[in-house]
Amino acid sequence: MKATILRNMMMSAVLLAGFGGLGTALVMMTFEATKEKIAASEKANLLKNLNNIIPPDSYTNNLLDNTLVVPAASQLGNKGPTIIYQAWQEKKPVAVAFSVVAHDGYTGNIKLLIAIKASGNVSGVRVISHKETPGLGDKIEIEKSNWILSFNDKNLEIPARQKWKVKKDGGVFDQFTGATITPRAVVNAVYRALDYYKYNEKKLFLDQAKYDQLYGSTSQ
Repeated sequence: MKATILRNMMMSAVLLAGFGGLGTALVMMTFEATKEKIAASEKANLLKNLNNIIPPDSYTNNLLDNTLVVPAASQLGNKGPTIIYQAWQEKKPVAVAFSVVAHDGYTGNIKLLIAIKASGNVSGVRVISHKETPGLGDKIEIEKSNWILSFNDKNLEIPARQKWKVKKDGGVFDQFTGATITPRAVVNAVYRALDYYKYNEKKLFLDQAKYDQLYGSTSQ
């Protein structure tokens, strides 16, 4: 009797191990079969977001090919290196785009994608991810309102630096009814991005080899 029970337990264990191995193999096969499609989809989505803030007819290069990796900077809020996407019209610099993180959102981090023209003016801003309150803070999304478009063509002089605030704080940017913290965080993040661009403009249009030669490799 004990031998039969032991044999049954062993068979069950073998079957469970076999099913587990088969399941793992199927997951790995599915991942291998779809990872290229996922990567292609992610690239397409990134390019779509970039083209929303840098007009496609304003540049002639491939934004995903012309990139520069720069070290983490406090103004950008990124914990690690930041990828700079460069837009060129032949050999003339048009704009750069990069991610910025506002850590002072109402319910967490707000990740933005911002493009700044070679002139120093904002080309466009989009919210990539956030956890703000639906119906209130989520008005920073272009799908919910046009508020994010209020940054277009702004710079550090228009409005003046001291006016880069929501109206409640004495600035020029609208806040949302019942939600001031969220737009305040985004305004501050865009301001910091412009400030970063102002002091790093010449670096941001270099290719990676030249940047590493002059300022040190970001891979170190």
